[in-house]
Amino acid sequence: MLPLANAATNAPPAVIDAAKHPTLQAALDALPASGGMVVLPAGNFELTEPLRLVRENARIEGAGAATHLINKNTNGQPAFIVAPADRKNRKSRLWRVQLGNFRVSGSTNSGDGIRAEFVQEMFIHGLSVDHNGGHGINLVDCYENPRVVHCNITYNAQAGLNLTNCHDIVVNANQFEENLDAVRCVDSFNLTMNGNNVDDHLRHGVVIENTYGSVLSGNMIEECNGIAVILDRDCYGITLSANVIAHHLGGGVDLRDAWGCAVSANTFTLCHTNSIAIGPASGRITVTGNNFCNSYVGGKDRRLKDSPNPMSQDAGTGVFLNGTTDVVVSGNSFSGLDGQAVWTEGECRRLLISNNVITDIGRRQTKKKPAIDIGKAKGSVVKDNVVAGPKTR
Repeated sequence: MLPLANAATNAPPAVIDAAKHPTLQAALDALPASGGMVVLPAGNFELTEPLRLVRENARIEGAGAATHLINKNTNGQPAFIVAPADRKNRKSRLWRVQLGNFRVSGSTNSGDGIRAEFVQEMFIHGLSVDHNGGHGINLVDCYENPRVVHCNITYNAQAGLNLTNCHDIVVNANQFEENLDAVRCVDSFNLTMNGNNVDDHLRHGVVIENTYGSVLSGNMIEECNGIAVILDRDCYGITLSANVIAHHLGGGVDLRDAWGCAVSANTFTLCHTNSIAIGPASGRITVTGNNFCNSYVGGKDRRLKDSPNPMSQDAGTGVFLNGTTDVVVSGNSFSGLDGQAVWTEGECRRLLISNNVITDIGRRQTKKKPAIDIGKAKGSVVKDNVVAGPKTR
């Protein structure tokens, strides 16, 4: 047995010190087909063309943010591309690539920070990815088990993390700030996204399209100018649970085309527009155990109703049902809301609104409206809700 050799090829293990090569690309090219590790030194490295990694079983390791890849390309090219050498052949794959502990930045004219295509078991950890002109990290057809953990992904012109045609995805314990959107997951399935901090996004927080069998839990999603979470284009079997969804001008959770989904045990605070909206292309939804509230604390509101900064204003909103069917809204707390707790438009059917506690609502209404108004929704039940007066504290 040769313990220090690759079992298949007897190639010696490759641990490459990039500082001993004329360029970073030369160090990446020095990896044998059997793979290995490239150690990137500390320093600022200006790139005019993308770095390219075409080897599998490879680990690229930096010295933390002190290893800084600076994309100077002005033609929309990524800083770093990981893909098979013959990526025009859609059957080609790389397996088991790790990127860790370095920084990638760009400009408005550069492309993605990291772009990976057809990489199975991609593992990205400990990166700082900021100010890129495209997505921060863009994983395309990285179908098998992509993982993005412990990264700081900020100020990118497109999504912080973009996932297309991926499966069994883990996005855990990252920080996303001031990207256009934080995370986009499209044409994928089995997304597990938990323990992330999503803050101050220029548009939306998490956008999920044509994806099923997924869970978003334990995330802090705050201050999006758009909507915190969107499910669209044939989503089904998704759970949104135990998230804090705060300070959103455009809305909290927008179920545009979502079926068989649960929205449970979330806290919706200071959402200015529709903490939850369920549209006519969605149905069979359970909304339970959530708290919908404003900034009220023990006898007073912590925020001003008329603050000149909209994001700082006191606000609270409830659940808007628009032409949807087969929806349960049960066991929630609604308090300190600008308007109604639950209201409908369009032709809704088979709604069950029960066992909710509703107090201190209608605070911005000029005309009193019922706490729960389901209009002429067919085959529906509203019962056993506790409703206090609009000024009850």
